[in-house]
Amino acid sequence: MDTKILEDIGFTEGETKVYLSLLKMGATKTGPLAKEAQVSSSKVYKILDRLIKKGLAGHVTKGNIKYFTAMGPKRVLEYIEEKEKNLQEKKEIVKRIIPQLEMEQKLAGKKTEAVIYDGFKAVTNFFRGILDDLKSGEEYKVLGATYGNIPGLRAFFHNHHQRRVEKKIKLKMLANYDIKNSIEKTTYKNAEIRFLPQYLITPMEIVFYKNKVFIVLWTKSPVGFLLENEEAAKSFRAYFDTFWKIAK
Repeated sequence: MDTKILEDIGFTEGETKVYLSLLKMGATKTGPLAKEAQVSSSKVYKILDRLIKKGLAGHVTKGNIKYFTAMGPKRVLEYIEEKEKNLQEKKEIVKRIIPQLEMEQKLAGKKTEAVIYDGFKAVTNFFRGILDDLKSGEEYKVLGATYGNIPGLRAFFHNHHQRRVEKKIKLKMLANYDIKNSIEKTTYKNAEIRFLPQYLITPMEIVFYKNKVFIVLWTKSPVGFLLENEEAAKSFRAYFDTFWKIAK
């Protein structure tokens, strides 16, 4: 059984071990449980307390000794549904305060012109933002597109371009030559793509549209730099047009 799925839905490693051990052992004292789950005796009580609060464990007292048991596996599904409900409630709250937050941003004066995005999640969030910023028929450009050697990046861009096509957003891309035969198929839809010569291959990718320029390094821990400046965007457009003429 792949226990990682339990960690993906919010279990800690210790909670996963203890919960699965409880399922296997039935009603048990903490000593045998800690040994079976391979967690320290000092931690097992804290873990059990968290599982009880999640509704995934319980206990009975026999002769002044507590015996702990696991709630049925279907309770895990109920736990996920409760998390989804809570998340939806928080989402609705955020929706209600967004206009207020946007007003405060306007009152604060000029928008921030430079922002650093650190890590896979942050960098890919920028690409999600492109699809929010652009309307049907609008376009963004990419110079130096690549996948690097980053787990999950191909899958992300496969889905990203599917969403882009659904929104009818255009793409004009200069990809690195080394991905010419392996570029994700969804990228080609509603797009113009050419490939940079071998000698121009770089791990750096530049994305730009409107007054935004985003420079990202697809290293092991990706880092991106966003510049919001019309003059900079204009310069990169000219730079892109020059390379477009020599690309194939």
